[in-house]
Amino acid sequence: MGNAAGSFIWYELMTSDAAGAAAFYGPVVGWKIAAHSDPAAGGVDYRMIVRDDGGMAGGVLTLPPEMLAGGAQPCWMPYFHAPDVDAQVAAIEAQGGKVQMPATDLPVGRIAMVADPQGVPIYLMNPTPPAGSPEASSDVFDEAAAQRVRWNELSSPDLDASLKFYGEQFGFTFDERMPMGPMGDYCFIGHHGRTLGGIMQRQDPQQPAAWLLYFGVPSIAEAKRTVEAQGGQIVMGPMEVPGGEWVVVGIDPQGAMFGLVGAQGA
Repeated sequence: MGNAAGSFIWYELMTSDAAGAAAFYGPVVGWKIAAHSDPAAGGVDYRMIVRDDGGMAGGVLTLPPEMLAGGAQPCWMPYFHAPDVDAQVAAIEAQGGKVQMPATDLPVGRIAMVADPQGVPIYLMNPTPPAGSPEASSDVFDEAAAQRVRWNELSSPDLDASLKFYGEQFGFTFDERMPMGPMGDYCFIGHHGRTLGGIMQRQDPQQPAAWLLYFGVPSIAEAKRTVEAQGGQIVMGPMEVPGGEWVVVGIDPQGAMFGLVGAQGA
């Protein structure tokens, strides 16, 4: 695969209502979420998220009743490129992580779900490239494009432990830091010449330990109005960030937390 090991290569919304998610994220981000499950999904309700340019932004998994009964909550999750899924699962277990879904072969590749040593759930994936394109690359993450994830952020229960884990397991570097006073340092994620996002110390013990994904939009002001009009909640922002852009953090109508980033707009 064209993406370096440790890259963010896919994003997934786990939700209780795929149709409701489609009705929300369509106006907010501009995506089109399929009305029916992908035929290759093997019996689960899995739908693709399509951008205006025809590319994929990720997928939507409808949580089955047994997962909801077991306490599963709507959330967004990232997939990391793992050329050897089984070996990386074993390495993560050796560092104190937990297997949540054993390595499994699917038509799209081999995947596993683990929780990192701080309890943050993530996917590992070694994708099956398209026929005739062995060096195909995922473009679901892009630092500057609308309708893609532009920033990946983790508020960790243990900042130093997370920096060590993601550095060792995925090749992240943290050479640039932004002091935030009593909140500690915001540690920017470097990876093969790109800045993928940041990791900081979690401030509220009640906050879920999870990656927060920021989707690119043209106007934060307009996106905020749309989130609220479509039944979502804004829980932070609008706030200006270094570089002059603006962000908000919201919760969709099914309860999944997400971020938006773009120009301030009007």
